[in-house]
Amino acid sequence: MSARSAVLLAALVAVGPLAAQAKPKPAPKAAVPRAAADSARADSTKAPDSTAAPVLVREVFSYEGGGRDPFLSLLKSGDIRPLLSDLKLVGVYYDGRLTARSVAVLRDVTNARIYRVKPGDIIGRLKVTTIRPREIVFTVQEFGFERQESLQLAKQEVTP
Repeated sequence: MSARSAVLLAALVAVGPLAAQAKPKPAPKAAVPRAAADSARADSTKAPDSTAAPVLVREVFSYEGGGRDPFLSLLKSGDIRPLLSDLKLVGVYYDGRLTARSVAVLRDVTNARIYRVKPGDIIGRLKVTTIRPREIVFTVQEFGFERQESLQLAKQEVTP
């Protein structure tokens, strides 16, 4: 007996009991109403449908934990860009009374794109944590770990 025929025989043996369990059991004749009995006689001339596919139940997984979803790719381009090294802090509009209204202006040096961010905004893997009068602090999320990084305004030149 070849390995192929052994696998086929094992599959047939395994499917046999499952097919017997999948058949619906008819209701007892006493419980069948007269109208249902008449329609059953009319349907008895039709051949039973033996090609009906069995219903499969599939497990579905979803991730609701904190942090990065482990089922998403780490190489998605939207998650990678912009890098902190690509950003330059251009200006800070600081509100001393309500720091949540402060705005920082960043420029991406690779494509000259301008970002206007407030505390709590997310750019790629960078989350704006704090905006100070001359600095912006980011929380960088990489591979499940977080670290704090900051960008500062360039020194202001004083002309005599």
